[in-house]
Amino acid sequence: MFISWFYLRKAIFIALGLILMVSSGVSFYKSRHLKEPVVLGPGVTQVKKLSHYFSGIKGTINDSNIYILEGSEPGGTILILGATHPEEPAGRLVNWILTENAVVEKGRLFVIISANRSGTTVTRLGGAYPPDFSIPTPWGEQKFRMGDRWSNPLDQWPDPEVYIHYPSRQELAYVDIRNLNRTWPGRANGTLTEKTCYAITQLIKEEKVDIVIDLHEAELQYPVISCIVAHEKGHELAAMASMMISSTEGFNIGMEFSPPELRGLSHREIGDHTGAISLLVEAPEPLLDATRGRTDRKLLLEGKDEFVVKAGKHGLLFEVIDENGWPIDVRVGRHCSTILQLLELWSDEHPEKALSLINVPRYAEVIEKGIGYFLHDPSKIESKKIYYE
Repeated sequence: MFISWFYLRKAIFIALGLILMVSSGVSFYKSRHLKEPVVLGPGVTQVKKLSHYFSGIKGTINDSNIYILEGSEPGGTILILGATHPEEPAGRLVNWILTENAVVEKGRLFVIISANRSGTTVTRLGGAYPPDFSIPTPWGEQKFRMGDRWSNPLDQWPDPEVYIHYPSRQELAYVDIRNLNRTWPGRANGTLTEKTCYAITQLIKEEKVDIVIDLHEAELQYPVISCIVAHEKGHELAAMASMMISSTEGFNIGMEFSPPELRGLSHREIGDHTGAISLLVEAPEPLLDATRGRTDRKLLLEGKDEFVVKAGKHGLLFEVIDENGWPIDVRVGRHCSTILQLLELWSDEHPEKALSLINVPRYAEVIEKGIGYFLHDPSKIESKKIYYE
């Protein structure tokens, strides 16, 4: 009798384990393969794959879409990167708004919604992040993948004991070999993440991009926050944008110099290895803070957390936070206004390479109407105008 009960109990535990394994596997599969529709707006003239610029990325999960918007008049060229770190979703949402709404009058705009698409298919191990989130719109809700800071281990593994950055040979944290913001300028025979950076670098060179803007969010306990990080080629542009935004847009944004000795970052390597001005823009995201409470969709969207507020009262933060938090609309609106201000200043100083966009909301309008107002219903659009991230 004892032996029978022993084996029965063992069978029950095995069955429960299999149920949990199967249900978790189904959940992970659905999250990894969630289809995120992008409705091509009136300004999109063509869509290319990243492999157009480097065939070594072809067929991989990071062979991302490149949405190209071309003006009727010649001018400069700008590239905007979202999802370098997919756990910082404001950048992806800004690029959704640009792709679905913007019209270029002068110059060209290249938009990559998912620079590290692999990183959008997984969440941080042990971080208890939600796998996805939804943005309310006038026609319902649109669901988006959450993402991680690093490429999915399913796509790139194993990590080395020490990551040696190419070409500087600087030693970095082992896991950063899967960090798209530590592997610039990339290399053709490297890892998936390095190849992705290499492909984007080839795009920048081939298309003679004038400005690259890499959109990010940062935890409030991180000193590089609410700022534009600029390569020395962009110091004047970033400084002017900081002053203009802080005096006219309703929010403050600072400027930081790109450290010459810290390698692998977009604001350093793109500026060093291409002709483009490289800028990185940071907005506050409380979900990333180590002192946070429950890490759920509400925190992601509303940016409110009593523990982060308490940390601020103890002087542990580099950005202020109160009961209003840092909602996703505020973070997206900041990025929208920062992009527009940078382009306006650039165009004033370089009329022969002007970059003029219309139909892009500024900070106040995004807060007033919400992100969902600028997202279009894919069910009402013909299929040839819909792409998927």
